[in-house]
Amino acid sequence: MAQRIEAKRRVRLNRERVLEAAVSLADQVGIGPLSMRRLAQELHVVPMALYKHVANKEELLDGMVETIVGEIDPAVPDTDWKNAVRLRVLSARRMLQRHQWARQVLETRTNQSPAVLGYMNSFIGMFLAGGFSADLAHHVMHAIGSRMWGFTQELFTTPADPAAEVPPEVRPEVREALFKEMAARYPNVVTLAMAAQHDDGSVVGHGCDDQFEFEFALDLLLDGFERLHQQRWSSQQARLDRVQDPRR
Repeated sequence: MAQRIEAKRRVRLNRERVLEAAVSLADQVGIGPLSMRRLAQELHVVPMALYKHVANKEELLDGMVETIVGEIDPAVPDTDWKNAVRLRVLSARRMLQRHQWARQVLETRTNQSPAVLGYMNSFIGMFLAGGFSADLAHHVMHAIGSRMWGFTQELFTTPADPAAEVPPEVRPEVREALFKEMAARYPNVVTLAMAAQHDDGSVVGHGCDDQFEFEFALDLLLDGFERLHQQRWSSQQARLDRVQDPRR
């Protein structure tokens, strides 16, 4: 009886099920512990059964990216380009928040799968449909960079609060002295740290509101893109202006 059940499980195994199981497993254990052997155990099959659907772990990771990219909402129809782009980016960010391992995998992919190329194509299409020239859209994509996937390289890779660097068991008077020393050496860093609103769940750094900082930068970029679009900006003219006035 057990053998018949196992046989049925193997018959139902396909690439989609393998990838969905891999995504689910990575959500639970992270990308590091994910292996073909562990995935096979999760699916109740022998490891060799997986190789009929994915050639190796790299192909598995490529397929997992395809799966999660499919979770990003499509472009909202009948809306202006600026709002369409903003909603799309924030949808991508929600996808990354569901799959904490995804950023690491996206950053290491060298193969542009059809799903990734399709997403990039539709993302560029939102600007072109909004009347952007191909020239401006090209530079826009460079500027927006990884934000199209919902993340960006953050300035504060360590806690933004200098006092947080001091071990809590240090006596209060010693902590105060160390903090004063840091304030004297790095006054601007301390000024920003003290001005920040705290968000304990932030992945940017203690003292920063992760979501707010992301949307703040995104909105700055979108406002800038809109201004250039309205000015009928072109890279050719911008380069010519720079030659004529090197101070630009």
